[in-house]
Amino acid sequence: MNPMTISSDQERLFQLMNERAYREGDFTLTSGKKSTFYFDSKPVILDGEGMRVMARLILADIARLGLAPAAVGGMELGAVPIACAVSALSPADEGPPPRVFIVRKKPKEHGTGQALEGRLDPGDRVVVVEDVVTTGESTWKAIQAVEAAGAEVVAVFALLDREEPHLPAFERYRARFHPLMTLSEFRRLRAAATR
Repeated sequence: MNPMTISSDQERLFQLMNERAYREGDFTLTSGKKSTFYFDSKPVILDGEGMRVMARLILADIARLGLAPAAVGGMELGAVPIACAVSALSPADEGPPPRVFIVRKKPKEHGTGQALEGRLDPGDRVVVVEDVVTTGESTWKAIQAVEAAGAEVVAVFALLDREEPHLPAFERYRARFHPLMTLSEFRRLRAAATR
């Protein structure tokens, strides 16, 4: 995100993250690390406006990168509303919207016992989405599930990258990783907003 060319959607995403998601205090992250700040993305990604803003930004990047994904999804729970919004808001004149898939944190203990919900076919070009990336561990699990189904991850989008050291396996996807906002960008915008 270039502060000189920030779009209205990027500005609104910052405002929503700043007003509804950002918290200061003592927190334990999913990775087990301690942090003095936390991004609770749920008030943004489970809000109609937040979903539309995120989806428009991701769809703009998908178009800019020339991608035509057959499916979009990721790990439950954070990826679900993002993937659904991207699919629902995909331009109708550009063909069928991408299917949505969900990677379960653990396989179902009943019924089919599936770990992946939704349809992924071998050779499908897939976009993985995530809310907040710290180490990339949960995103990497989603990537592995996609690849195990024979599909190809062409891009990974996240609402926010905390810019902490990523897993070496996730780092292999660095060129395909497109966070809508990084921690340093969020801090720069937050500092400008409080002047």
